[in-house]
Formats: sequence, structure tokens, C-alpha cells
Amino acid sequence: MDFSVRKAALHGAVQIPGSKSHTIRAVAVAALASGQSVIDKPLESADARAARHAYAMLGATAEVTPECWRIQGTGGHLTTPQNVIDVGNSGTTMRMVLGSAALLRSGKAVLTGDGQVRKRPCGPLMEALNTLGASAEATRNNGMPPLVVGGVLRGGEATIEALTSQYVSSLLLNAPLAEGNTRLLTPLLHEKPYVFMTLDWLAKQGITVSHDDGLTEFHIPGGQQYSTVQRAIPADFSSATFFLAAGALPGNEVLCQGLDMDDTQGDKAVVSFLETMGADVDSTAAGICVRAKALRGAELDLNATPDALPMLAALACFADGETRLVNVPQARLKETDRITVMRIELEKLGARIEELPDGMIIEGGGLHGGDVEGHGDHRVIMALAIAATAIDGDVRIHGADAVDVTYPEFVRDLKQLGGSVTEITS
Repeated sequence: MDFSVRKAALHGAVQIPGSKSHTIRAVAVAALASGQSVIDKPLESADARAARHAYAMLGATAEVTPECWRIQGTGGHLTTPQNVIDVGNSGTTMRMVLGSAALLRSGKAVLTGDGQVRKRPCGPLMEALNTLGASAEATRNNGMPPLVVGGVLRGGEATIEALTSQYVSSLLLNAPLAEGNTRLLTPLLHEKPYVFMTLDWLAKQGITVSHDDGLTEFHIPGGQQYSTVQRAIPADFSSATFFLAAGALPGNEVLCQGLDMDDTQGDKAVVSFLETMGADVDSTAAGICVRAKALRGAELDLNATPDALPMLAALACFADGETRLVNVPQARLKETDRITVMRIELEKLGARIEELPDGMIIEGGGLHGGDVEGHGDHRVIMALAIAATAIDGDVRIHGADAVDVTYPEFVRDLKQLGGSVTEITS
């Protein structure tokens, strides 16, 4: 499917869907707990369904309605899957389930995913799991899926350099169910807010973990047990990034509803990024409203917020002066190398961009119409679509199906704000 997008002013309110990161953590915790968990307002998307399916194959059962998932957990006694676990495009699910499969007391699990996931590194996490007593190997000996994983996770001491926070979150979620205590050393850790999110989930579900202020050392007692999940999923700041940024484009005003600035999500920093670039931002009980003002270039450190890079790169094209997006090398390890991909696609629309090893420099001045590729990356597609609403001349985005990964209703919500989007079966 392609998107054909025309210039249009965007005004109004949009209800932001549930957080992918919270939903996947909720599913993992519910699957590892004893008894029935109730997850209200989960994100219904391809990635979230991948997590639910993967844990079902490890023994958790789910009763699903649009507004609520009821999951019967395993109490940590996972069952050997009867078939290969395919996580589709969900790198988060791959890393979380990799850690959980290390709890298997007999047999092994085979984990795979789509072409993008099979290029995403898992080697450091596998090495840590092996050090802690489990058995994990890549079928191609390259540290990437397909993976063959079994137990049993016993505990001990491991050191991991976490280019992605998902490595650490996986260990934190699963090591409490190991036989013994775990000491985890993390001399390198990107995306720290996601680890704080995981730690918050652990604390709320009765799990004890201690750590230093810099998150360089964790002590995880073994033999613990999760309490069941009984909570609603908060709205997703990562998905909201696109409509928050949309409000900052010329002539626009967008209210994003359902967001909680007290939540642990790192991408709430996008609100301050937009203010730094000159947007008018107002946070009230009704939601977060962004109004267009003259945008200016800025230097933004995206280490904690790599998912924001595609949209901020596109937004920077409309700012006055130079914008530097820095300290985010892990953006090259997502569904795509988002630094290179965003440079290539925005340059097709007239952007002037220089790549850095850990980011990019964008010279503002506007864009023109043209044809671009989505690269099967949901955040790239949504960023290009939002930018296209402010461009003189049509923009066609080829291969736009991937928005279903995290935001199936993206086009509906964009049209609700006045966006001119046509979905074309390619």
C-alpha cells in the first residue's frame, strides 16, 4: 500500500493510542505471573499481538476483547513451544521473549521474525544469558535471529554493553525468576528511560531490584514471583510524537489527548524539544496542545529518545537554520538504519542533510513534493506523511503498510485533523 499526501492545515484533537512499550511489558509480566492479569486499554497493533502470541506459545493463555486482555500466567513455569515462535517485526518482543525462553526447564524455543528482525542484533543479550546459565545461540552464528534458546537461568554475574536498552530490560524482567541472585554490570547503556520504565513495572508487581544512580550496576534477587497485572496502559508518547510535531508545522494547532507527563516514557522529552525549536506548547488537563510558531534550529540530544529521530529530522526541514540531532548511534539499529534512511528520503524532497556517525545535521528551508520509500519502517512512514502535509506538491510514500506495527489508526487520525491522505493499493 502507498500513501498519497497533499498539503493541508491540521487542526483539532486526537486521542493517542496505548503505549507499545508498556503493552509488551504488561504482556511479559502477566505471562510470568501466577493467576489472571487484567490489562485495560492495551495497544492493539501488530507488535503487541506478536508479544501476546509469543507468550501464548510459552504457556500463557489470553482472553481478548478490544478494551481488555485477560492473561492467565504461567507462574514462571513456561512450557516448551510446539512450533517456532515468530515475532514478526517486533524487536522488543524478540529481546523480551529471548530472556523468558531462558527460563525453560526442559526443551528449547526457536525464535525468529521478519527480514528486519533477522538483522537486529541480540548477541550481547545472548552472551549474558549464557553467562547466567542458560543456552542461547544464533543459527547463523551472527548474533541475530533465528535463535535457539533454553534454560535454565541460574543467576550469577554478567556484564553487558547495551546499545539498546531492550537487552537490560529483558534481563531485569526475567532474572528475578532465576534460581539464584544476579549481579548485572552495564558499563554502556543507551535509552535509560526505557530501563526506568521496566524498573517501575517490577516495583509495581512486587519484584525487588536494587541499582546505583547511574544504572551501571543492578542486583536482582532470584526466586521471586510476580503479582498479577491489574492496570490500564497509558497513551504512547512515541506515537504522539508525530501529532505533537504536526502541531508545530506552519498554520497548525493539534491537541493530543490521553498523555501523562508523569509517566516513565522517555519520549515525553519531545514536548521540550518542540519548545526548544520554538513551538507553542500548552499542557492542560485536556491534553498537550501544540501550536505553530516560527521554528528555529537547535541541537537535540536523542540518546534517550531514538524513536523520535525520524519525525524530528523531518520537522527540522521546516525550521530556520541548522538542527543537529546527536548522541543517538542506536538509531542505526532499529527497523532500519534510520539516520541513513531519513537522509535519503528527505533529500528526495529537497532537504540538505549531513550524516554523523551518531546523528544528523539538517539545514532548514522547506521541502518540495516527490516520491519516497517507507522502507517497511512505521516511524519513517509516519514522519514522511506528517511532513508531506506541509509541502507544496504531492508526496507519494511507497510501501506504507508498516504503520500497523504500532499505529493502525494513523491515517484515520490524520484525516480527522484535516489531513489529505489517499491510501493506494500498490
